[in-house]
Amino acid sequence: MADWHTTVTPPALVRLLATARLPDAPGPRRPAYRTLAGQIRLLVTEGRLPVGARLPAERELATALELSRTTVATAYETLRAEGYLRSRRGAGSWTALPEGAPPPGDALHPVPPDELGRTLDLGVAALPAPQPFLGAAAARAVEQLPHYAAGHGHYPTGVPVLREAVARRYTERGLPTTPDQILVTTGAMGALHLVQRALIGRGDRVAVEAPSYAHTLQALRIAGARLVPVPYAPGPLPGPSGPAPWDLAEWRRVLRGAAPKVAYVIPDFHNPTGALVGEEQRRELLAAARAAGSVVLVDETTAELGWGVPESEPLPRPAAALDRAAQVVTVGSAGKLLWGGLRIGWVRAAPALVRRLAADRVYSDVGTPVLDQLIAADLLGEPLAAVRAHQLDRLRATAHAFAAALAERLPDWTFPPPPGGLSFWVSTGALSGAALARAGERDGIRIAAGNRFGSDGAFEHHVRIPLTVPAPAVPDAVRRLTALAARAAAGGRYGPADQDQPLAV
Repeated sequence: MADWHTTVTPPALVRLLATARLPDAPGPRRPAYRTLAGQIRLLVTEGRLPVGARLPAERELATALELSRTTVATAYETLRAEGYLRSRRGAGSWTALPEGAPPPGDALHPVPPDELGRTLDLGVAALPAPQPFLGAAAARAVEQLPHYAAGHGHYPTGVPVLREAVARRYTERGLPTTPDQILVTTGAMGALHLVQRALIGRGDRVAVEAPSYAHTLQALRIAGARLVPVPYAPGPLPGPSGPAPWDLAEWRRVLRGAAPKVAYVIPDFHNPTGALVGEEQRRELLAAARAAGSVVLVDETTAELGWGVPESEPLPRPAAALDRAAQVVTVGSAGKLLWGGLRIGWVRAAPALVRRLAADRVYSDVGTPVLDQLIAADLLGEPLAAVRAHQLDRLRATAHAFAAALAERLPDWTFPPPPGGLSFWVSTGALSGAALARAGERDGIRIAAGNRFGSDGAFEHHVRIPLTVPAPAVPDAVRRLTALAARAAAGGRYGPADQDQPLAV
């Protein structure tokens, strides 16, 4: 076992424990030590607490949880006996899996290639590459590569031709941008991590939409940020001409009362709901954030995916176009529209922040692969309109197929038809999304439970269904999903045998 482990601080573990909701047990109340052990076990088996993470010392965690040290010590001993915790004198305790147990299943991680024929992937929301466009762009990029191969190949801010292409696309969307405002990163998560390290310290408050993108929520938790969830307005979540997605009164209350360091939002075809926020709401949120002194971190990774918006209806301008105080930092990506395998993301910010981020990244990532950047730059040029039409047609066909099949086979499942994005945000009625996901792991169906998209364990009765299954395959996918739902409803929730035993992984 290595001597180094990811360290989870007591406040960070307390926040994670608050999201690990165990069902009520029949009969006498479950002892506190078993509740704590069950919560930690659940976090490990769901992949929300990494295997090999060093846990706080018993005394520190007892103080943070306001429990007796005996309670924490007994919980740790229970986990050690089950194989979910290992300890060594002088080295502390770290999370583990029982001998022979497979790694935690995570529907948000790609299915390994050797399992694709056996597993129905309803977890990862990512489109296949747009062919033949990608292949043609790659061939043209290879022709350009010798020009770059003469140097060291390290571009901390990105290859100039790609920075120019990204800046040009922002300008076309109504946000005048120059290349010195663009930093190219290795994927959107690389961009988010860079911005997070620069702007957010351990213990800082971050206001987030509820629900929000699961991977960003988890990254913020691990970094020690204190998440402040802001629910969407009640009712459906259509485009900017319908009812308001953001509850601005609640946003003003949170920004004024909590004074978060950062507000993280996804206004364009939100992940997971697909909601689109209108310009007036964007302007009002920026004004409230400016008054609170909060930076607004805008995630635009899905901004080009308006498959349900009529071509005659103009899309809202990027949030940064409404920014008067340089308080908006925008993260974008080629992964959702072009192809995730390119691993191209970017930050749009003031040139001074771009330079700072570029200086910071060289200690962990000196640059993004040049060939990937050249391919992305090509696709963001002349082929972009055709590529976008190709991908939106694919999403639109799948959305229509899923809407029809779900209405026929699972009429109790409801979802607001979104104007775009990569997924449906589905209410499963009385069925636990977590139970459905666990049953799916056994039955070869990956599905993302709704509680992964909440900062406080909310959305238990939701699942996210990605619109990335080919339309012809949707009827069979929903048939399998219907059978899975029936099995989960019959016995997929936690039963008495699950409540005080190690969870299946």
